[in-house]
Amino acid sequence: MAVLAESGSNPDVELLYDINGLAKDAPHWFDRVMEFVGEYGLLLAMVLLVLWCWWSVRRRGGEEAAPSVAALVWAPLAAGLAVLVNVPIRGFVERPRPFVDHQGLDVLVSGKTDFSFVSDHATITMALGVGLFVAHRRFGLAGIGLALLEGFCRVYMGVHYPTDVVGGFALGTAVVLLLSPLATALLTPLMRAVERSPRAGRLVRRRSAETGDRANALLPGARTPLDTEERDLAA
Repeated sequence: MAVLAESGSNPDVELLYDINGLAKDAPHWFDRVMEFVGEYGLLLAMVLLVLWCWWSVRRRGGEEAAPSVAALVWAPLAAGLAVLVNVPIRGFVERPRPFVDHQGLDVLVSGKTDFSFVSDHATITMALGVGLFVAHRRFGLAGIGLALLEGFCRVYMGVHYPTDVVGGFALGTAVVLLLSPLATALLTPLMRAVERSPRAGRLVRRRSAETGDRANALLPGARTPLDTEERDLAA
């Protein structure tokens, strides 16, 4: 990685200059917007997307509510675990930030003194996006799209190489998918237990949906398992 940082003729550095060069040509206000979006905005958007997905799954209810909520709980847990895994990776690779070894970059965020590989922001957002995809395909695609935008912003801001971002995407995805079977096996029974709780069950399934299902079963003409059994006996 140190060799890559010192060379100005490799694709990683060339792409860094191409993307960061957009910041030099952009208006000052747009750079400030990209700074906020890349540093805080997209992380907040990912959190809101996870909450939106939880609300949708909870309202829909059904037998898949508990497994879906378990997958949603796993998404932020996996993101946090991936960041912890990145700590020894950064210490082993020790890749400086791109502006340390390369002149002429337009750095939108100051004070970055830690190592560059891999990007924590890319790791967190992709872990959340892939975790969302496991729980709900539509929300997951939106989350992965936000993660890709986060990766672009980190390079645009001049604080990461493109390969830092790609490494973060790979790390976040790997942690979510490799540990997903174990996490699902542990979290799904827990969510089913929460679902059966009189009070905490609302975190998994909306109670009004259950009440509506029971009310529909009592409507005139509605068939219940007992009606079906009596009809079979009469035949």
